[in-house]
Amino acid sequence: MTNLWEMSQHGTKKRKLDRSTEDYMYFDSYSDVTIHEEMIADTVRTNTYRMGIFKNSKSIEGKVVLDVGAGTGVLSLFCAQAGARKVYAVEASSIADQAVRIVKLNQMEDTIEVIKATLETIELAEQVDVIVSEWMGYALLHESMLNSVIFARDKWLKPGGLILPSRADLYIAPINDLVVEGRLNFWSTVKGQYGVDMSCMTDFARKCIMNKDITVNPVTVEDVLSHPCKFAELDLNTVTLEQLRNVRGVFSCQCFGSSSIHAFCVWFTVTFPAEEKALVLSTSPFKPETHWKQAVLYLDDAVDVMQDTKVEGEISLYPSEENSRHICIRVDYVIGEQKRHSKTFSIPDQYLEVK
Repeated sequence: MTNLWEMSQHGTKKRKLDRSTEDYMYFDSYSDVTIHEEMIADTVRTNTYRMGIFKNSKSIEGKVVLDVGAGTGVLSLFCAQAGARKVYAVEASSIADQAVRIVKLNQMEDTIEVIKATLETIELAEQVDVIVSEWMGYALLHESMLNSVIFARDKWLKPGGLILPSRADLYIAPINDLVVEGRLNFWSTVKGQYGVDMSCMTDFARKCIMNKDITVNPVTVEDVLSHPCKFAELDLNTVTLEQLRNVRGVFSCQCFGSSSIHAFCVWFTVTFPAEEKALVLSTSPFKPETHWKQAVLYLDDAVDVMQDTKVEGEISLYPSEENSRHICIRVDYVIGEQKRHSKTFSIPDQYLEVK
């Protein structure tokens, strides 16, 4: 296994990975059944993609489709069922071998061609009419598979071609976290139970829990303290690789009532175009839970707020210096009359091995 750490006289620091190591780690994480089970069992995700493809059947029927990061090939099969003449299912990980078996089992081998390679290295016999991809990661951009979709768009998509989904939006809102509050208060209860005062542990616990990790957890509606604030929109027909190097926006919201803000919550939606009403796949805490859950960014300390307390700031998402497939999130914010604060977050190691 590649050693991801190097020692320096200042302590332990992460080493920047070369692109081949980044790609190996990324594609290797998709070689196990668990992640594919999780994604396909996510009925919100899979059914929305199925509906989004079928709603665009007029644009797919008799046309050529490129499935970027095809995995087990389920989206390719949906496109074939929608009448595609040809589907190129590109998948770099070893799960491509299972996709071949699934395609054959469904008697679609005359329509779907599974290509086991990275998207950037393939050569197709023709330009494509449609690109379909489930490229989204935690907080939308973790794993940076969108780069491959843009590469495919620029190299293989015919002018005026269709991309599914065609747009992504990012949202933020302040949240209360009663579980964290309970964990911090726990240390003040130890003396009453055991006769030993451990209240001095509270500050240490706060530093451990309210750290710089991007925490991936489901957030309940009751914990959201304001209306959602959209801070970024990506049009997949026009977005560039340069723009993905720093996706940023501003936010401003007002709190619903008296509470404590423990964190910011970030989530995304993607939109499938349709003749009548566009179809939206949402990872919002106001909607049914998905395997993406929400990205939670903890403040250093909880901040008490009242009805209409203003929360505003700027947020930016950009690639990690250690691994360009992983994201960092920086939030500069002001809550009420407090001074401006800044904090930068990254995905912790347990999320670097599986999506």
